Amino acid sequence: MSSWASSPGVRRGMQRNRSRDTKPELAVRSAAHAAGLRYRVDFRPIPTLNRRADLVFTRAKVAVFVDGCFWHGCPEHHTVAKTNASFWSDKVRRNRARDAGTDQMLLEAGWTVIRVWEHDPPDLVVAQIRAALRHDQIDDDPERGPRRK
Repeated sequence: MSSWASSPGVRRGMQRNRSRDTKPELAVRSAAHAAGLRYRVDFRPIPTLNRRADLVFTRAKVAVFVDGCFWHGCPEHHTVAKTNASFWSDKVRRNRARDAGTDQMLLEAGWTVIRVWEHDPPDLVVAQIRAALRHDQIDDDPERGPRRK
């Protein structure tokens, strides 16, 4: 069976790419932890769905994904592969479609989804997370007005 990789060396290199604990993810987690936030790591927000978020705030139902520029097609930094270009463009297209489907399923299940790029500053990502968590803490009752849960 032929490999998708252009050479055995490329295949080994790609297989060494991490699916979790990447540098950008660790930077966001470190900043979130320093801000006093506690979360689950590499966790399925919906147990029956085989999709994992990088940081999950289970009580608030907030799922955070730190997407890599190459793998998810960042409009700013994505580069077209020089070798096997059609394979990689199809791969990124499928990743983006899967991401959109994941977002939709989570939204339908009542989750807040935060997607950030690997190059987004961790402190700004944490600000987004805090805003989502604060929003979750307010119960808008039309008769009594907003109140903390």
